[in-house]
Amino acid sequence: MLVLGIETSCDETAAAVLDGGRKILGSVVASQDAVHGPYGGVVPELASRRHLEVVLPVITQALAQAGVGLADLHGIAVTQGPGLVGSLLVGCSVAKAIAYCHRLPLVGVNHLEGHIYAAFLEEPAPTLPFLALVVSGGHTALYLAGGGGRYERIGQTRDDAAGEAFDKVAKLLGLGYPGGPVIERAARAGDAKAIRFPTAQMSDGAPDFSFSGLKTAVSLHVKRHAPLGPRQVADVAASFQATVVKMLVRRTVRAAQRARARRLVLTGGVAANGALREALQAECRERGWALHVPSPALCTDNAAMIAAAGHDRLVAGERAPLTLNAIPDLTLA
Repeated sequence: MLVLGIETSCDETAAAVLDGGRKILGSVVASQDAVHGPYGGVVPELASRRHLEVVLPVITQALAQAGVGLADLHGIAVTQGPGLVGSLLVGCSVAKAIAYCHRLPLVGVNHLEGHIYAAFLEEPAPTLPFLALVVSGGHTALYLAGGGGRYERIGQTRDDAAGEAFDKVAKLLGLGYPGGPVIERAARAGDAKAIRFPTAQMSDGAPDFSFSGLKTAVSLHVKRHAPLGPRQVADVAASFQATVVKMLVRRTVRAAQRARARRLVLTGGVAANGALREALQAECRERGWALHVPSPALCTDNAAMIAAAGHDRLVAGERAPLTLNAIPDLTLA
């Protein structure tokens, strides 16, 4: 089955063609970093307008890479939510138009499920059930994934997502956008133990996350020691990154122990961070757990993961009507 996936949940316009839900025949991602860079974060109106400009060329390029045409497809999968409503509407509208014109079955996909499915696009693929840490610019949550598309959310952020904290700290340090890659690069020249930033503790013992206090602590440190020299900036970046990694890994390990999960998946844009990947891998290796982490290109927003999740839903007989609408606050569990 050939499935076209379309992803426009935030600031990447992406399309991909998958064969059998696992083999990537063509995948194209158009970044908007240059559009939003001057603002230090995503501007929703600008994101929507850029999606309108490039979505059709991106789909055309993905089909060309795959060596197929619209008439060769067996189904369309599109991100329905969560995300920015204007951005989502662009993808949903295009997907519905293609499905209508070519009489193709259509399915809406949860963006977070797409991130989890990214782990199935490379070998070795995870075996269900497993615990998934989905950590990105807009989401930080822990899900127990079972068979038949069943998910149980057992932890989430109570304020900022980890990726959002990276973006805000990068802006404070004058490093640019997006925050994840620039913080990681700056941190390589810094001392991760130079500054002791606070780690949030949940008073009720829940395996949840909180990054607002850390973000505030970084802001106060930067103001107190301004102006920062290059070495000081590197130390702040390294110390901040180490604190985020510590919080993510500790909560994930504790959640896995409680759930008796011996298989973990790390995915989402922040999962491209090398320090996070290495730290969680070390913890899993020590405990004899299996850890599956997609390659960095599949961690960030892409349409291959949407096509993979959509393929399985289409095979299961799921169909979306042409009244399919964007749901910016769509939940996975």
